[in-house]
Amino acid sequence: MNASVGDRLHVHGNTVGQPDRAGEIVEVRGAGGGPPFVVRFDDGRTALVFPGPDAVVEEGPRNLGRTIG
Repeated sequence: MNASVGDRLHVHGNTVGQPDRAGEIVEVRGAGGGPPFVVRFDDGRTALVFPGPDAVVEEGPRNLGRTIG
C-alpha cells in the first residue's frame, strides 16, 4: 500500500457497531510511499498509522491525475 501526502486513508470498522474512520495523510514515513503514515483524522486527532487489510488509500484532490508507477 503506497500513498502520497494529501491522499485519504479510510479504515473500515472491523467489528459490528464500530464506525469507519477516515482522514488525510499528512506525512509518509515509509520508503517509496509506503507506511507508516501520519494521518489527521476527520475528528481532529492525528496518529501514526500502520494500515492493515481493513484500510484503503483514496487519492486526494491534489493528487488526481498523477502518474502512479
